[in-house]
Amino acid sequence: AVAPTATGTGTGSSAARSAATASARPAQPAPAGRWLRRAAPGAVVLAQVTARFLRTEFLRTEPRSPLRRRRRWARIGLYSNGIARTDTGRPQLVATGTTPAYLPRSRVLDPGPADGGARARAVTLAAQSGDWLDAGTIPGAGGPYAGLVTDALLDLHALLLAGGASVAGWSHRWRYVWPRDAAFVAVALATTGHRGEAQQILTFLQRVQHPDGSFEARYLPDGSGPPDGRGVQADGAGWVLWAAAGVLAQIADADDRARAARSVRPMIDRSTRHILGLTAAAGVLPPPSSDFWEMPETVLTLGTAAPLLAGLEAAVPLYRALGEPGPEATARRRAVELRAAIGRGFGPRFARYPGGRDLDAATAFLLPPFQPAALPGATAAWRASAAALARPAGGLAPGAGWKRDGVSWTPQTGLFALAAAHAGDRAAAETWLTWIDTHRTPSGAIPEKVLADGSPAGVAPLCWSAACVVLAVAALADRPAGAGQGL
Repeated sequence: AVAPTATGTGTGSSAARSAATASARPAQPAPAGRWLRRAAPGAVVLAQVTARFLRTEFLRTEPRSPLRRRRRWARIGLYSNGIARTDTGRPQLVATGTTPAYLPRSRVLDPGPADGGARARAVTLAAQSGDWLDAGTIPGAGGPYAGLVTDALLDLHALLLAGGASVAGWSHRWRYVWPRDAAFVAVALATTGHRGEAQQILTFLQRVQHPDGSFEARYLPDGSGPPDGRGVQADGAGWVLWAAAGVLAQIADADDRARAARSVRPMIDRSTRHILGLTAAAGVLPPPSSDFWEMPETVLTLGTAAPLLAGLEAAVPLYRALGEPGPEATARRRAVELRAAIGRGFGPRFARYPGGRDLDAATAFLLPPFQPAALPGATAAWRASAAALARPAGGLAPGAGWKRDGVSWTPQTGLFALAAAHAGDRAAAETWLTWIDTHRTPSGAIPEKVLADGSPAGVAPLCWSAACVVLAVAALADRPAGAGQGL
């Protein structure tokens, strides 16, 4: 008998018909089986997308990528052999694999005898370049680094455009003015007797600065603004103050020094107020910002804190030159407070982040010539960081937390040579300077990077590296000969 249902009784009921139909169908897969069949195509697509993502340039180059700890030597091309100027004076890149025919003591190309007019113009420009060199000094002249410094100065001169725009390089993505890089160039030019060009750079930076005293990460060379939305980078205010003090320090006459200070007084005031504002909160340390790694940061880095301290320390002699004892005292007090806060927050290890482990090239910013005196414990941290930053070819990386791609960076290597020279460690300074000298391109330009096999790579020349070399050799020239303790 068939049990009655709500819709009827016996074999003619709908329930009975449904049961009979169901018994005639093939068995259906279990729910788990149906899910797997439907999910399989999606899983394949997800796996393909994930594999493609893991191969992206971002994860292969991002220093904090999950893949950054993998030891995988980078393969980066050399973008150019160097920079040259034509007979019209316009800069152009020297193609890799070619040897430029520079006229003596210049970056002017020899056009050859075919076009007499072009050659006459080129010879005139080359003579002007030689006169520019003669108007200043060449640190280390007659010594092992004379050629290195001369080429570095010629490259700095070629990368300095009208209106004081000191571009980082001539390759497309470097044809901008970074306040940090330009600050180093201004000090290098002033140190070698080219004060006019140094002051033009400061004037350019003053012109592009925001009214609140902040700086964008980089600027178009015409001064019209930033090339993109990379945003404000807090260390810029510190670097321009440090540069202004460095330029003024080369002016012996007090009246001339005061006039030079007044010409950039708006930038001095805005930058100082900006740093005072950033360090006004409890604990004094400034908020997080991008630094020379040029990546977004949510935690304060030593690469931001140390340049801001350098800026406050530089504001003291700047306001002294301006005859302003009130602002001078304010800057001095805040510098003392910030110095102590950096010691508490970052010391004694002075890693990239407060309480962190990864040492960073920013330890050099805690020493002269960026600070009047090294912060307590900073010299030991700087020496320790040299080993942590070492790369296979012999140079240094931006930090121990940088991706392990085998690449040495000449700006950071030059920074350590500069700090070593001021620390009296001639052996270490000469070791790094010699390394940079032997890894230049065939045109004599200093490249941004050197691969694990010693090949120059990236943009060449790079103005920050060239400026560091000039300043390091100048610092060595100011000190008596004699080897110091090597790192």
